[in-house]
Amino acid sequence: MRILALDVGARRIGMALSDPSGTLATPLGFLARRSLGQDVDAIVRRVTDSSVKLVLVGMPLTLRGERGRQAQLVEEFCRALTDVIKVEVVVWDERYSTAEAESRMREAGGKPSRERGRADAAAAAVILQSYLDKNRSEAPCD
Repeated sequence: MRILALDVGARRIGMALSDPSGTLATPLGFLARRSLGQDVDAIVRRVTDSSVKLVLVGMPLTLRGERGRQAQLVEEFCRALTDVIKVEVVVWDERYSTAEAESRMREAGGKPSRERGRADAAAAAVILQSYLDKNRSEAPCD
């Protein structure tokens, strides 16, 4: 089952896609934000084109686990997406995903501050990989 992960920000939406087995997350790129309707339409097209069965949206909780202003914007995005999409939409705690993605980029010789779109896609991949790992570890033994 393919999963599309989204790191929804004010300027860009980072995207990552799982492999068909649901084992590995790969950065997919980013969308420059336009309007809520256009952004949702672009995600719906990506879901259809990639045969996605679940959309995972990073929820930007505060360090205390509370929902701030950015989380409210992500919730609004999720509501709009859920209204038009035929697959399940799940939110996932994204705390520390951007910092981890930027750290990995630096280790690979990248410059996150100059490559914001790549950093957003990498953050989406971090979010997705944490979801995949958590769900794999909770699977019953055969």
